Amino acid sequence: MIKLVLVRHGQSIWNLENKFTGWTDVDLSEQGVREAHEAGRVLKENGYVFDVAYTS
Repeated sequence: MIKLVLVRHGQSIWNLENKFTGWTDVDLSEQGVREAHEAGRVLKENGYVFDVAYTS
């Protein structure tokens, strides 16, 4: 069975400033880094193993 897992990025510095970030690479805020680590932890604890990963 094919599974599709979608994970949104964590909070960015520009999110805090209510700026549009569609075409610019912006660093994550401290909270965003925590959110990204938490997403990884949850995926790992639930046994997800990926054959392919795409990012944008």
